Amino acid sequence: MSKLSRYFFRGLITVLPIALTLYLLFIFLAWTESFALAFLRPFIGNFYFPGLGLMLGILAILAIGYLVSLERVQRFMTFLEMPFTNLPVIKSIYSSLKSFADYFTPSAKTTNQQVVVLRLPNQPLEVVGLITRRGADGLPEGFLPGERVAVYLPMGYMIGGYTVFVPQEWVTPIQMSVEEAMRSSLIAWMARAEAQGPAAAEAAGAMQKEIDAHSRPPAAPGVATPGATAPGATASGAVAPGSAAPSAPTSGVATPGVATPGAAAPGAATTDIPPRQP
Repeated sequence: MSKLSRYFFRGLITVLPIALTLYLLFIFLAWTESFALAFLRPFIGNFYFPGLGLMLGILAILAIGYLVSLERVQRFMTFLEMPFTNLPVIKSIYSSLKSFADYFTPSAKTTNQQVVVLRLPNQPLEVVGLITRRGADGLPEGFLPGERVAVYLPMGYMIGGYTVFVPQEWVTPIQMSVEEAMRSSLIAWMARAEAQGPAAAEAAGAMQKEIDAHSRPPAAPGVATPGATAPGATASGAVAPGSAAPSAPTSGVATPGVATPGAAAPGAATTDIPPRQP
């Protein structure tokens, strides 16, 4: 009986994700088909075959995408968006949805959209988040000064999240795309992340170099930089002609414990001894 139960649950776990995916896909396609036909029915009349609404809807979206790429159409879209960006309640909803959609557009993929690990100082805690903003430019006064980044920390099953402003040196880029991080947060990181390609590794490396450049402290005056050549010395370590070695005294004072040629040792008599007579 235990084997039958184990086999049943194993088969259910195998079939359930596939069945739910196909079911949700069918619902989405059916809704898209009916929604597209509602707008296209005046133009096509009674002409119809299964999938026509979906195909025409995709073509219409492609045409809209091409048109909004033109400069003149973008100006018209700015005028068309004015009611949605000025009304009090609609402004908040529309601006939030538009900003969220623009974050995932391929043309907006920059180093700012980077998956990072947030580590608090002296705390064995690591939190995965997304960098959404760099610096405090355009924000109201009251934020702490310095190089800071805004990190969005999504919650499990996408029920919300937190945005924190932290110093730039607290975050470390990881080789993971934004889509993979959001998908992993959706299921509370229960599944193992897939291997990322060279693009994610290159983005993480560029982000790490930028963080190191901002977090490296400036060299203090008079402090030798590692790898720098001492004054008066050549690259091989030999002293250049006509210049004194950095460690050699130039005041004529003998170094304690080292006999200088032509100089009497401390405490020695200076009386001349006559030569011995034969």
